[in-house]
Amino acid sequence: MEYELVKCDLKNIPCFGVAGNFTEHLEQAGEADFFKDDFFDKNSPKAIFPTYFPKSSSVIPRFLNVFPFSSKIISFPPEEKKIQIESECAVVFDLVWKNGFINDMKSVCFSASNDCSIRKAGSVKISQKKNWGENSKGFSEKAIALPSFDENSLLSDYRIKSYLFRNGKAYEYGEDSPVREYSCVFKNLTYWLIEKFNMQKDEGVTENLLSYMNSVGKPERIMVSLGSTRYTEYGNENYLQKSDEALVILYPESGYTKEEIAGLVENRDFSCNDIIFLNQKIV
Repeated sequence: MEYELVKCDLKNIPCFGVAGNFTEHLEQAGEADFFKDDFFDKNSPKAIFPTYFPKSSSVIPRFLNVFPFSSKIISFPPEEKKIQIESECAVVFDLVWKNGFINDMKSVCFSASNDCSIRKAGSVKISQKKNWGENSKGFSEKAIALPSFDENSLLSDYRIKSYLFRNGKAYEYGEDSPVREYSCVFKNLTYWLIEKFNMQKDEGVTENLLSYMNSVGKPERIMVSLGSTRYTEYGNENYLQKSDEALVILYPESGYTKEEIAGLVENRDFSCNDIIFLNQKIV
C-alpha cells in the first residue's frame, strides 16, 4: 500500500487521549475502578481526556496550556516514582462544526504516540496524570497521511509495539497489537468520539470538553491518541527509570514479520520509511 509522509506540528492544536480502548489495559493501569459505575460494554472505551490546549481560557486548567510532547525525551516527573510507557496510535482530525457542536471528523494523518502516564492515587481528573509539564508525552516527528479512517484504509495494516531499553538490553513493554483490534476503531470510533466530545460531562475523572473547545473558538483540527495497548508481563511490572529509553513502533504487518521488527530493534535500525519509530530517553 502506498503512503505519504507529512509534517504534523501539534503545538497549535488541542490534543486528547482515549481511556480504556484496549481490553484489560485499565485493569493493568489500576484505573478500572474509575469507571466501575459505567453501564456500557466493559470492552468499550470509557472517556476522552485532554492533554494539551494551545489557547487558554477561564474554563481550561492552566497546566493544559503547557506543551507536553517531545520526540526525543521524557522528563521524569518531580517526586514521582511510577510512570509507564503507553504505546498508542494517534490520529489528527479536521473538525466540522455546526451550531456549537462537532458534526463530523475527517482524518488527516497518523503517527506513534507515547501517552506516558503517572500511576498514582488521588488524581481528580485523568488529565492530571498525563500532562505534568514539558516533555511528559511522546509524538513521533514522522506522520503518514490518512485520507480515510476506515477498515480499508492504510492504517488497518499497521500494528503497535513498544520496547524499553535498560542497561543496553531491549525488553518488550507493550503487546504487539493490530490497530484494527482496538475495542472501538475506524467509523465506530469516529461516531463515539463525536458523541463524547459533544456530551461528556465534568464529573468524576472526566471533563466537559465541548465547553473547553467552545471557549477557545471551536478549533478546526485536533489530535486524538486512540488508547494504550495492553502491557506485556515485563511492562506491567516495571516502571520507567532515568537513563531508560522508550520505543514505540507503528509498522505495516504486510511488510514485516514480528521477528524482523525484533531484529531492527536489536540493531537499533530506525531507518525504514514505512515504519514510524518514537524513541525517547528518560531524563
